[in-house]
Amino acid sequence: MGFLDFVNDAGYTVLDNWVKTRSYIAGYAPSQADVATFKAIKTPPAVEKFPHAYRWYNHILSYEPEFASLPGDPSKSFSTYGPDATALAVNPKDAPKDAAGDDDDMDLFGSDEEEEDPEVVAERERRLAEYKKKKEGKAKPAAKSIVTMDVKPWDDETDMDELVNNVKAVEMDGLVWGAHKLVPVGFGIKKLQINLVVEDEKVSLDDLQEKLAEDEDHVQSTDIAAMQKL
Repeated sequence: MGFLDFVNDAGYTVLDNWVKTRSYIAGYAPSQADVATFKAIKTPPAVEKFPHAYRWYNHILSYEPEFASLPGDPSKSFSTYGPDATALAVNPKDAPKDAAGDDDDMDLFGSDEEEEDPEVVAERERRLAEYKKKKEGKAKPAAKSIVTMDVKPWDDETDMDELVNNVKAVEMDGLVWGAHKLVPVGFGIKKLQINLVVEDEKVSLDDLQEKLAEDEDHVQSTDIAAMQKL
């Protein structure tokens, strides 16, 4: 069955459990499986409730400029990835009853106590070693950070659509804008909260904030709400 729609906590919970022990949706490198799943998410996972999904989401966000070149089949739906049908949560009233009527044997997300097949473990370790060897032969990727920024308007009459467009129109080498949302702050005023990925050596957040402040008709102030190294 794969992933559920990301319209409520159930979908995010499945994703959070899936990437708890994985860096990518499938395999050992970013692929179209990650792209399809990323694009299916309209609201970024909340770090407080889904920390593993939040980490994965922001990691894949850093590859957004390379989405089209990542390996895999871009025509596949995100629902073809993730746990199979036996691993998804089932409403108890809809679950089939066994002969003894005992629901205690239901394993929603797999047991951590099950031993892996030694051959599977050996094959995974071999592939990881090959992947690390290939990575070591490539140039070290630039250090990046994922940043959450708050952009505050002057008042409730500020055109927030124009504010968002003006913010995303700011371009800098090493800067990639991500998802955003409008967050109520009181008295009918909403602030823009937006994610961005920056290459640490190329982008100064102070310079970026100065550029945003040049939009004096819309922007009252900006703040760094969160920052995390990738």
